[in-house]
Amino acid sequence: MDVVTMARKAPSKARKSPLPRLLSNPFVLALAAVAGVFAIAMGVATLTGGSSGGESGKPAPVQQAAQQQANGQQASGQQASGQQAVQPPPVQSPPVPAAKVEPPAPAPQSTAQTETESTGKAAAEKPAPAEFRPPATTVAMLPPPAPPSQPPVQAPSGNAALWRKNALPAEVPQGKPMIAIVIDDMGVDRKRSNRMAALHGPLTLSWLPYARDLQVQARAARANGHELMLHMPMEPSVKADPGPNALLVSLDRGEIVKRVRGALDSFDGYVGVNNHMGSRFTADRAALAPVLAELHRRGLLWLDSRTTPNSAGIGLARELKMPWIGRDIFLDNQDTVAAVKAQLAKTEQVARRQGYAVAIGHPHDATIDALASWMPDVQKRGFVLVPVSTLVRMRHTGG
Repeated sequence: MDVVTMARKAPSKARKSPLPRLLSNPFVLALAAVAGVFAIAMGVATLTGGSSGGESGKPAPVQQAAQQQANGQQASGQQASGQQAVQPPPVQSPPVPAAKVEPPAPAPQSTAQTETESTGKAAAEKPAPAEFRPPATTVAMLPPPAPPSQPPVQAPSGNAALWRKNALPAEVPQGKPMIAIVIDDMGVDRKRSNRMAALHGPLTLSWLPYARDLQVQARAARANGHELMLHMPMEPSVKADPGPNALLVSLDRGEIVKRVRGALDSFDGYVGVNNHMGSRFTADRAALAPVLAELHRRGLLWLDSRTTPNSAGIGLARELKMPWIGRDIFLDNQDTVAAVKAQLAKTEQVARRQGYAVAIGHPHDATIDALASWMPDVQKRGFVLVPVSTLVRMRHTGG
């Protein structure tokens, strides 16, 4: 064999040389495989930042956030259901923000407690449903109106009014001035009241409601040709006694109306009312208003005695559109015959000037004597004596 041939065959022999015995051993290869697997596992654990087995019992961050959200919604739902029981609409808890996957996450119990407390404070700050009241315009929720103590009664009008029904008939010649003489305080002094009622009239006699045998006295006077009125006791501004059950400014409205009705029911057949004293009461508009309202309701007229220039009586009567008239002359401030006659002369002057006059006197001896001598001659001087209702009828066009 030559050298060339030997050179070509040498490499093939080298490639076919056997492996070392250690590497060809199966047991050694198994140990190497196990070592490799262990090395790979350790490398993976190091790269992923794995923890010890003691923390494996804690939930992952994503699981903690999900659990926290569920607990928060459950607490909010319980609080909202409590609100629905006492106040519509239910209080909704604010939505829980999306959980972030960031360790460490807050404890679920702390979050639920915070939401519950905040919701409870918000509910406490709102008004309790029991105190809620519907607005005044909600008619369905308003209580029914209390029934009035007495049904409202419209004042009769025209010839149906009580003052017209009880008026004394009188014919008035055209173009002659008229004079009405009104005598107050009738009934208490029976002797002088009878003397006054015995005069030839017509006079208008105003009776105190607390007089004895009032109905009998009034009917006798009416049968003698005189017109009747009620003389209502009212509080004066001076120290004087107006009599029992007088109208006082200190009384409430209910008591005033009660006393007025009691006086009006004391007798019948009268045309209206005028005030006895009353300089303080008639000046009090609020106190006098229910009095005139009751007179108007019954169809009576109002004669303001004008015991004070501050009386609200005529103004109220005009507002109510009820029949009224006012006094012009007092006859017997001085209790002498001469003084009364001088006042009667003034009465004639007023009647000539305005076409009529109203004079008020009392059952005093001087007044009775002065009238007894004046009345027969007054018609000769061109005047006409009339009851007070005639002057009201001539001047009033309403009820």
